[in-house]
Amino acid sequence: MRQRFTGTLNWLLPGTGVKRWIVLAALGLVLLLDAITRWFIAEGTGIHINEILDDIVDDYFPPVYLTGILAFLGIGLLIASVWMWTRSIVHMTRGRPKGFRDALTGRKLQQGYKIVAIGGGTGLSTLLRGLKRRTSNLTAVVTVSDDGGSSGRLQKELGVLPPGDVRNCLVALADDEAMVTDLFRYRFTEGEGLSGHSFGNLFLAAMSGITGNFDRAIKESSRVLNIVGRVLPATLGVVRLCAELNDGTIVEGESKISAAHRPIKRVFFDPPAAAPLDEVIAAIRDADAIVLGPGSLFTSVAPNFLVSRIAREVADAHAVKVYVCNVMTQPGETDDMTAADHVEALLANAGEHVCDYVIVNDEPPSRLLTAYAQEGQVPVEPDLERIAALGVEPVPAAVIGETETVRHDSDKLATVVLGIVDRTVADRATLVKPASAYRRSTAYG
Repeated sequence: MRQRFTGTLNWLLPGTGVKRWIVLAALGLVLLLDAITRWFIAEGTGIHINEILDDIVDDYFPPVYLTGILAFLGIGLLIASVWMWTRSIVHMTRGRPKGFRDALTGRKLQQGYKIVAIGGGTGLSTLLRGLKRRTSNLTAVVTVSDDGGSSGRLQKELGVLPPGDVRNCLVALADDEAMVTDLFRYRFTEGEGLSGHSFGNLFLAAMSGITGNFDRAIKESSRVLNIVGRVLPATLGVVRLCAELNDGTIVEGESKISAAHRPIKRVFFDPPAAAPLDEVIAAIRDADAIVLGPGSLFTSVAPNFLVSRIAREVADAHAVKVYVCNVMTQPGETDDMTAADHVEALLANAGEHVCDYVIVNDEPPSRLLTAYAQEGQVPVEPDLERIAALGVEPVPAAVIGETETVRHDSDKLATVVLGIVDRTVADRATLVKPASAYRRSTAYG
């Protein structure tokens, strides 16, 4: 009984696109009945259910035309409302045969913010897992400069773009109940030539060979995984990520940059020219919000801005622009760097003002500090005043989760990101209060 009552209440929730057509159908039915009643009266019968409408419309329409007008209007509204009602039901349930509640959830996700997430590695996939529960209008723009591990081997042996970061994002956006998700995560531990490869990487490489295009391979893999949103490589060009260290040394190859264990001045591509996908540029221009990171600063986030036009398009975009600063320093890449140092390096490597807000964790880990210290990692210091001096608004928030590792919690992070977007959109819409009036409130204040 309770379940039936709850199911009935779901029909009262907004956003399904059904109730409006039911109301329209009812209006059409009333008008049609009124027209029929008028016909009966004209024939001498005693039915008088049209008296209420008479009081409203008699002064505006000649009686000779009123019956025909109401009849045609009623029939038209009935046909239109039934047609649109049917389309709404079909649209809600298409591709999601799990019942009305799931269809309603899917419809709400379609009405969420248009968010472009830029980065790579495990950090970007963590963000996507949280955002996909709030909106299905997601576009992940992923770096393709990885030359280590399984991705690097496939690039060298088969000539495909590194699939590792793309695979992580596909899995993060996939239906969690699908067995194929676990299949994409599966990594071979033995077998000559297979050891170290993940099935997802091999699948993307095979699909690239079949379709002849890495972008097409991602689209076909997205259909297999039934993902929420889409995943796009930042470029289809084959590039090598290089770094200039503070002492002037040049390091070639992403996997060697962190291994150098010296401060990084800047990163660049070889060859320097890399064209973006048209879909990436279109997504940035159409976005409500653009989120950078989290992820390795110099090898996952910054490389996306080395692709031609992306940095300029992000800087010019009307979207809310948010950078998610890392929780812990990364050995060999961001040793001793504070949150402000991260922001400064990001802006310098992008060459544009690509973020307006930066989310900084202000809740240090409680039980894994010793283990991380042994690896040379410490919590990133939230030096908020220095961040503000760079022209970026710091947003301190508790966004970590401690399990076997210290990482961003996907749900906490998504809540803070959407809190920033909500308040900025409200500020732009009302033009009454400055953004600062919202920022120290509930979600992240």
